[in-house]
Amino acid sequence: MTRRTLKFTLIASLAASPTLAEPMFENRSDALPSHSYTGEWEHFVGGGVGIFDCNGDDLPDLFAAGGATPARLMVNQGDFTFKDQGTFATGVTGAYPIDIDSDGHLDLAVMRVGANQLLKGDGACGFKDASDAWGFDGRDRWTTAFTAAWTKDGWTMMFGNYVNRDDPDGPFGTCDAHTVHRQTETGFDTALFEPGFCTLSALISDWQRSGTPMLRISNDRHYHQDKGFEQMLTLGDLKTVAGWPETKLWGMGIASGDITGDGLPEVMLSSMGDQLMQMNDGTTFSDAPYDIGTFATTPHTGPDTKPSTGWHTEFADIDNDADLDLFIAKGNVEAMEMAAMNDPNNLLVQGSDGTFTETAATAGIATFERSRGAGLADFDRDGRLDLVVMNRNAEMELYRNVTKDTGNWLHLKVRGTGGNTFAVGAWVEVKTPSRTQAREITIGGGHASGQIGDIHVGLGAAETAQVRVIWPGGAIGDWQTVTANQTMTISPAT
Repeated sequence: MTRRTLKFTLIASLAASPTLAEPMFENRSDALPSHSYTGEWEHFVGGGVGIFDCNGDDLPDLFAAGGATPARLMVNQGDFTFKDQGTFATGVTGAYPIDIDSDGHLDLAVMRVGANQLLKGDGACGFKDASDAWGFDGRDRWTTAFTAAWTKDGWTMMFGNYVNRDDPDGPFGTCDAHTVHRQTETGFDTALFEPGFCTLSALISDWQRSGTPMLRISNDRHYHQDKGFEQMLTLGDLKTVAGWPETKLWGMGIASGDITGDGLPEVMLSSMGDQLMQMNDGTTFSDAPYDIGTFATTPHTGPDTKPSTGWHTEFADIDNDADLDLFIAKGNVEAMEMAAMNDPNNLLVQGSDGTFTETAATAGIATFERSRGAGLADFDRDGRLDLVVMNRNAEMELYRNVTKDTGNWLHLKVRGTGGNTFAVGAWVEVKTPSRTQAREITIGGGHASGQIGDIHVGLGAAETAQVRVIWPGGAIGDWQTVTANQTMTISPAT
C-alpha cells in the first residue's frame, strides 16, 4: 500500500476519496440537563467529559465534570434525549471510563482537585466510590491528566498533577509530582513520579507498533517556566526515551491518529498559539510543516486576532470519507490579555491530499464560549459522529451531525478476554480497496476527556471491508469480510 500524505513528504493515494458534502451540525444542546464547568483558578484548567455506554443499551452516555459544581451523569435515552441520572462529588476536573475490576462493566477513573476516585459501575448506570475497596489511594492533589495501560500484572494508571497547591512559593515554578498506580493482587501500589512539569494531558501508546507502549506527557510551559518540556517515557521504569527531541509548548491536550495511512499514529498537541502536529516515522516524531493546515494559531472567525488557546483535541472521521478529521476545543484560560477572548472551536477536515481545511463556522459549531473538554461519538446511532463540548462558566453544548451524503461506515466493538475486557492496547485494521486504516485502543489523551467502547471507521464509497485485530500481546486475528453500515462485536474467538 502506498503511504498517502502531503506534498511535503509523500505521494498521492491510489484512489482519492469521493466528493462529499461539507460537514453540517444541528445544535441540540437543549437535549442535555443544564450543566457547566465552574470554579476559581483551580478550575481554569480541566473540565472534561467521559463518554461510554454505562447500561449496555448501545447508546453512549455522558459523565460531565463540574469543578466547583457537582459532576453529573447523563444517560442517553435515544433520539437525542438525555436523562439526568444524578450528581457526584465536587472538585472533579475530568473522567475516563475503564473496567478496573474486569467484570465487563465500565467504571470511571475520576480526576479531582482533592482525592481522585475510582467509581465502580454496576452495568445499569449506577456508580459508587470503590477506591478503598480496591486498595486505591487517591491522594490529595490537583489532578488534570490521566492515562492507563493493561500489562501482564493488571492496570498501570498514571494521574498527572498540575501545580502543587501546598507550595508557598507557587504557583509559578511549583509543578507537582505525578502518581503512578500499579495493580497487584491486593490493590494498587502507589508511587510518586517526579519531576512533574505541570501536566495537562497524558497518553500511553504503542506508537512504534513494536509491542512496547510508552508514556507521552504534555506539559504547560506557563507554570514550569522553561524548566520542563514534552516527555516520552518508558512505561516500566519511567525513564526518558533515548534520543527524544526536546519540545517546549503550552501543552494542554493530546490526540493520536494515523493520518498518512502507514499504520503509525501521528500526534496532535494543543497549545497556546500554535497547535502542533507531529509526524511519526516509527523512530521519532517531527513537526509537520505549516501548510498542513492544522496549526490553528488564531481565531478563524470573529473579531479577535490574538493567539488561540487550544484544549481538547481529537481525531475522528466526520464525513465518513476514510480520512481522519480533527476537532480542537478553544477558549481563553480566563481573561488572559495576551490571548483571544473570542476563540471558536476548530473543525479541520482532511482532504484527499492530506491537508486540512477549517469548516467549524459553516458546520454551525463555531461558538465563542471558553471550551475545555469535548468528545465525538455517534449518540443517535445513525452512522455519523456527533459532538459534545464542555464549557467553562457556560452551558455544555451538544451537536447532532446532519451532514448529507456521507460515506459508509463501521462501528466496531472490540472485546478482549481475561482481565483486559475492552482490549486496551489492541490495534484494529480496516482494509478497503483504496487503503488500510489503523486504530489503537487507548485510555487517555484529549483534555480531561476520554471514551472507550466503540471504534468508528469511515469507509468512503466502499460497501464492504476487511477487518482484523492485532491483540495485546501480539496475536494477529484473521481478516474478516464485513458489510458496511453496521455495528459489530469482535472478540478473539471470532
